[in-house]
Amino acid sequence: MFFVALATDYDGTLAKHGRVDAPTMDALQSLQASGRKLILVTGRELPDLKRVFPALDLFDMIVAENGGLLFEPAKNEEVPLAEPPPAAFVARLREVGVSPLSVGRTIVSTWEPNEIAVLKVLHELGLELHIIFNKGAVMVLPAEVNKAFGLKHALNRLCLSPHNVVAIGDAENDLAFLGICGCAVAVGNALPSVQAKADFLVRDHGAGVRDIGRRLTDADFSAAKKRIPHAQPIIGQRRDGRELHLSPFETVLITGSSGGGKSTIVTALLEQMCTGGFQFCVVDPEGDYEELSDAVVVGTAKLEPRLSEVCRLLARPDVNVVINLLAIDPPERPGFMTRFLPEVAKLRAQSGRPHWIVLDEAHHCLPASWEPAPISLPQQFPAVIAVTVHPGALACNFLRLVSYVIGIGEGAQVAINQYCVAVGRPPPAWPPRYAAQDDAYVLTAQGSIEAISARKPRNRQKRHLRKYAEGELGPDRSFYFRGPRDVLNLRAQNLNTFLQLTDGVDEETWTHHLRAGHYSRWFREVIKDDELAGEARSVEADASLPSADARERIKDAIRRKYTGT
Repeated sequence: MFFVALATDYDGTLAKHGRVDAPTMDALQSLQASGRKLILVTGRELPDLKRVFPALDLFDMIVAENGGLLFEPAKNEEVPLAEPPPAAFVARLREVGVSPLSVGRTIVSTWEPNEIAVLKVLHELGLELHIIFNKGAVMVLPAEVNKAFGLKHALNRLCLSPHNVVAIGDAENDLAFLGICGCAVAVGNALPSVQAKADFLVRDHGAGVRDIGRRLTDADFSAAKKRIPHAQPIIGQRRDGRELHLSPFETVLITGSSGGGKSTIVTALLEQMCTGGFQFCVVDPEGDYEELSDAVVVGTAKLEPRLSEVCRLLARPDVNVVINLLAIDPPERPGFMTRFLPEVAKLRAQSGRPHWIVLDEAHHCLPASWEPAPISLPQQFPAVIAVTVHPGALACNFLRLVSYVIGIGEGAQVAINQYCVAVGRPPPAWPPRYAAQDDAYVLTAQGSIEAISARKPRNRQKRHLRKYAEGELGPDRSFYFRGPRDVLNLRAQNLNTFLQLTDGVDEETWTHHLRAGHYSRWFREVIKDDELAGEARSVEADASLPSADARERIKDAIRRKYTGT
């Protein structure tokens, strides 16, 4: 469930002539029974609202006074979000004859054309208050207070994200809160300016609320999925200039050869998620995201992540989480996923979050040999970005859930064709030659290949220097000095050990691996450092360079970047 809450205006939207009819009340009760949260966002003062609408307990939170006051019916608790109106301001309005005049906990209200007198008094007293209009009503509040301000506070108390909210309204003062929500809806009687900003139009008043309620309870508003939420992260740009967006209703596979740029495109997406206020959770088998900004890392190279801590953090919409699986032995990582996936499903049913899950090196977490996969994997697994060099090594049940595949770099064709073989679909017809090497290729649902220019991150992802310098890389990822006759078995499980072995290994062994390009390959594929791999490759390719000098140059490159010596 993605849309877990409905935020509705009262007058002109939920209510007609101040009253809510019985069918609309039934629709609210059905939404409540579906497990969704209901939030009322109104310009009315609370005593007046209670007088005209006694069923406030249907709502989880009331935003009253146009964003200046919160009321939680279950606790009968009022929380002012701003200072009371200045007494001198209210007194002066009465002196100049502003009538009618209503004073709430944070708001002062009147009607047009009294806004001219109100504005004169504000200037006269030098007050930093602003005027908000609502179909003839004139409301005066502190400068930062509007319906969006109040709704944000309500959602914080409910631990919900605005992206998971459908908002519906009819008037000028509704534009603020409609604009921050994942889906904005205007009733048929809404002002033209509100209709122009809405994603969807529905019938007048309560009938429109009933329309939205039915769409939410029947299919989680599936008709909206191609257009919302707003500000979806951009994967890249098509050749015709159109942007390819990342929708939280789809499952994406990013694949290609090692070092081809998969982590670059993922980093660009994560940056955009942070900017847009979306929550993500990265499952990180190799510790590559331990220094990712704007995220809390759970687990270390020596300490297994606790699932309870992950869930506690993800319960807060403003916290992104990286789950470091380094301390879990590779054969045990699918077992972690068996425990993790049901918890994620529970979180998403309650809050619609995390908005995206990134499975880095996904073949570690969802291997093809994982027998529990058919039971543990949900029927649908949207908003997942799986990243792997080996699509054929992923659980086939997961691959069948993939909406589209993005192939990166020179290995795009091989990887996408491997995916097609794994799911039993014919490989696509590829263009005669690749375009620029850094382009990405998208396998569409129709089976065609579309080239895009991938979005680049603003800041390069920091490498986890300590992990590669001092950590324990597994036997399958370590470097082995074996020599030309394959009689040695000297294992370097990190870069420090590599440097130590480099100092002592015999000339024949060192030169054998140098000429075979083994050093640059390890730096690129395992250490995942293209810059270091490039330096090593230039040394390997220089046949005129004495072996001893080559040895020192590669050692110096490692020390500069990883050991600081």
